[in-house]
Amino acid sequence: MKLVDQLYDLYKDQLVGDEEDALIIVSGILAELDREHFLEWIGEMSEHDLYEMLGNYLVYRLRQKMAQEGVGRDDGDTAVPPAGDGVLH
Repeated sequence: MKLVDQLYDLYKDQLVGDEEDALIIVSGILAELDREHFLEWIGEMSEHDLYEMLGNYLVYRLRQKMAQEGVGRDDGDTAVPPAGDGVLH
């Protein structure tokens, strides 16, 4: 994804390689954006990136809901399979 590549290039000299790096960078950037800018980024995404973003969001939110309702277990794996495998189509 072009945006991820740009963010990485911008911050790569400050990264130590843990998840907190990504959380801090993304939180800071998202806090500065308005809805129109979000929609502009989404409009520039490839179909694959859009699928992956929405798929990860939906999996995350469904897991939250299941945890709230006490359904199943959460193994922490939030990865969404790539498009084209028959899942979430």
